[in-house]
Amino acid sequence: MGSTVVTRALRSSSVVISCLFLAITAAAQTGPAPQPTPEAEASPSPSLERRFVKNILADQKVIWTSPFSLNHGDARWLIPLAASSGLLFGTDRHSAGELQEPGDHHARIRISSDVSKIGVFYTTAAVAGSFYLVGRTTNNPKALETGLLSAQALIDTMIVTSALKTASQRQRPHVDNASGEFYDGGSSFPSGHAASAWSVATVIAHEYGKRRPLVRFSIYGLAAAVSVARYTEEKHFLSDVLIGSVIGYAVGRYVYNTYHDPAVDDQLTRPRESNLIPFAMPIYDHARQTYGLRLGWQF
Repeated sequence: MGSTVVTRALRSSSVVISCLFLAITAAAQTGPAPQPTPEAEASPSPSLERRFVKNILADQKVIWTSPFSLNHGDARWLIPLAASSGLLFGTDRHSAGELQEPGDHHARIRISSDVSKIGVFYTTAAVAGSFYLVGRTTNNPKALETGLLSAQALIDTMIVTSALKTASQRQRPHVDNASGEFYDGGSSFPSGHAASAWSVATVIAHEYGKRRPLVRFSIYGLAAAVSVARYTEEKHFLSDVLIGSVIGYAVGRYVYNTYHDPAVDDQLTRPRESNLIPFAMPIYDHARQTYGLRLGWQF
């Protein structure tokens, strides 16, 4: 029995250390941020749109080769995260078993399922798509960049988590009394919902939360709620949720730091240039004592 526990711990540790290397070193590499010229207007969207697929391929190269770029500064992130992850791996079976004690869990699972839907791929993709459409229709460079970078981070995260799920094959908590075995045909590790939620939330928080703490705390709070819900819904172990959240945050941070154009932070929106937004002009006739509003669309 003792040798089985030691073997399980070693196999789990090898997986988590590899994931932490990927996540933290990718987050640490900010990449060269584009510098705007004083006379040029902010126009990040054409470059981001044209190079969308190429940027994702470049991201994957950085993410999967990031363990070879470790330095002493990464220790301040790796050591506490490795310790926290190791602690969760060691207690996963107990913490997951506590949720499966006899009793009526239908209300908790139902609420957790509803909350976790925020982190499903089509929901997070819809958020990214909404920013993109708003940016396009209102000629808002910041919203447009947010949509593109959120979508890029989301796809990057999905590729990474899918690969790790295939490699780790960890069973979900409801299998074999929450044994949490790796390499056993499962898909529990890491949490894809948590990773997706954190990747999009991180981009939005960086774009809009620097001067608005409430936005930052709110968006991170939603991502944290998704992470917790995946555990309380009994879909993932706590370690799955932690690593998924770290990967999502790290990839979102890397994408923003690498591709964000600082010029969009100070760029004013120009809604009049959109074909969908009308030009409004007040009308007032003093002689007739009439007033109104004239709307015009350009096509």
